[in-house]
Amino acid sequence: FYFRNKHRPFLLFVSLLHVHTPLITTQKFQGRSRHGLYGDNVEEMDWMVGKLLDVIDKENLKNTTFVYFASDHGGYLEVHRGNSQLGGWNGIYKGGKGMGGWEGGIRVPGIVRWPGVLAAGTVIDEPTSLMDIYPTVIHLSGGAVPQDRIIDGHTLLPLLQGTVQHSTHEFMFHYCGVFLHAVRWHQKDSGTIWKAHYATPVFQPEGSGACFRRGICPCFGDGVTYHDPPLLFNLSQDPSEANPLSADIEPL
Repeated sequence: FYFRNKHRPFLLFVSLLHVHTPLITTQKFQGRSRHGLYGDNVEEMDWMVGKLLDVIDKENLKNTTFVYFASDHGGYLEVHRGNSQLGGWNGIYKGGKGMGGWEGGIRVPGIVRWPGVLAAGTVIDEPTSLMDIYPTVIHLSGGAVPQDRIIDGHTLLPLLQGTVQHSTHEFMFHYCGVFLHAVRWHQKDSGTIWKAHYATPVFQPEGSGACFRRGICPCFGDGVTYHDPPLLFNLSQDPSEANPLSADIEPL
């Protein structure tokens, strides 16, 4: 692919099977990690991404190639064998895969590399979306986003290059399947990010942060709690979503 296209613009989309059940790992990487088969998957995925970047570097395309690495959801917490938890880990964020609202289900890594254009080591703490990839690719290729429909994504380039300080997304809607579970509001004048939850999964056991008895959290029915009024959080001060706000605590 590279050799056929290295002298002209190309798009390479790689969707990795790794860190996803059934956690298939080649023999070379089995037993590499202290975190079982899931850890072996992470090791092999890291190696695969490294091989791709090595080819880009070797072909002298490093400074002219925009690389974006991300995931479609947070870690799958319910993977376990006996008492051993074999899935991912979402740090301080509540919840995981299959949860349409909690940060652990929807906040994912977004790592960008473009040495010829973007400064190394920059951290951008602004809400963006995987839907932003489409308009970003169009922007990079010099094309125009279709004007005959609403496009939910926005090009990432102004944010990455520092020509704007804030994400274009004012509201982001978080679905579990076809059910709206949460909405995020990026209050631009203050930079504060608020989030309202209309439905949240019922954790099993309670307080575990996951649905171990079901295998994965459901999106509707008796497996979720409906909130009226919605649960409200200030993500800027409470990224773990531990302290829901009330009118008494937060008059605004």
